Amino acid sequence: MLSILVARRPARLRRALAIGAALAALSAPSIGAAQSLSLSDALSRVASGDPSVAANAARLRAADAAITQADVRPRDVVGVDVEDFAGTGPYSPLERSQTTAWYERTWERGGKREARIGAARSDLGIAVERNRLRMLDLLAQVQAAWVDALAAEAVISIAEQRLAAAQRVEAETGRRVGRALDPLFAGERARTAVAQARIALDQARETARIARASLAAFWGGTADYSLDPSPFGIATPGATAAEDSPDLALLAAERDAAGARVRLAETGNAGDPTARVGVRHFGQGNDVAIIVGGSIPLGNRAANRGNVARANAEAQAAEAEIAVARVQVRREIDRLTAERASLAAEIVRIEREVLPSAERAVVLVRDGFARGGTAFTFLEVNQAQQAVVDARSRRVELLRRFHLDGARLDRLTGRHASLLASAENR
Repeated sequence: MLSILVARRPARLRRALAIGAALAALSAPSIGAAQSLSLSDALSRVASGDPSVAANAARLRAADAAITQADVRPRDVVGVDVEDFAGTGPYSPLERSQTTAWYERTWERGGKREARIGAARSDLGIAVERNRLRMLDLLAQVQAAWVDALAAEAVISIAEQRLAAAQRVEAETGRRVGRALDPLFAGERARTAVAQARIALDQARETARIARASLAAFWGGTADYSLDPSPFGIATPGATAAEDSPDLALLAAERDAAGARVRLAETGNAGDPTARVGVRHFGQGNDVAIIVGGSIPLGNRAANRGNVARANAEAQAAEAEIAVARVQVRREIDRLTAERASLAAEIVRIEREVLPSAERAVVLVRDGFARGGTAFTFLEVNQAQQAVVDARSRRVELLRRFHLDGARLDRLTGRHASLLASAENR
């Protein structure tokens, strides 16, 4: 798209843009003498070097450790009981005491262990999706900063063209003033226009430098690189589906976790029996006997009814939230898609109608002004050139909004999720 737009511009401008691109490439030692920074380069740097990656990895390890812990069955118990010790009457002698050493084990029923493991695994799924969302949010910020930097670089080109046009008009106005075709103040106006154009160019360069620095700050770099301008045009949007949204994936993970908690709560309806076996020593007579015992909790399902009801309600809420979020995501995708289509239509009209017409008007007015007639004044030349500047500036702003909307769409649909693999494997 950019090549088409450049081809429509004057040859002098194309040569200036080519020289500027060459100089920019030479001034980017951190990336390579002939290489500029693309969006994928910026996203890859952030995905692999962001400090939050370590925190995300720690969260996953914690969730994985919870699965290990969920697999642990209740501990066996070993104990000692001493009875008939230091009593009164016939039980006062120490040799009449009874000592029992015992071993106790609890058997879980109702699939409690499996339910615990399932709940822990669902929590791990939530941690994975939340980490993914955090990184996608960060990548969306990087993409927006990259778009702002590209737009700022495009403004430099417009400012350079404005300055060159103002300088040509200044020179021509000086000749007309010398021939008494224009009053002296026309020359001052021309010089003022040149000064204003220089200020605008300096501001554009500083704004672009700040934008590059803001982008580089995401990976702790500096602004000594160039940007690849080729993507800064109208791109055909791909198909977007709300079902691909990572936000829905998180809600689905939370729904699954709610279902796992329901199953875990239901296992509480089953009591866990306990068995005990031991050896008793009788102090009087020095005899030994085996003891065996056990227990099982009494009650019915009513004792656990509240926990089951709460878990079921949470599962129903999670399912409803998915339905609501799916509608919201679909609505936002449709809104952004429609807005991008409207922006693209206006950009095309500027490129095909407004800019060519404004540029032709500049040529006509400038030629008439240069011939030395009185039909055209400095004011008319300045207005014609300003119309071109306004059209080009409008195009850049529309492209900026077009690509910022694209960044939001990429975030909603998780377009850059594949870049997270390198981060997750650190």
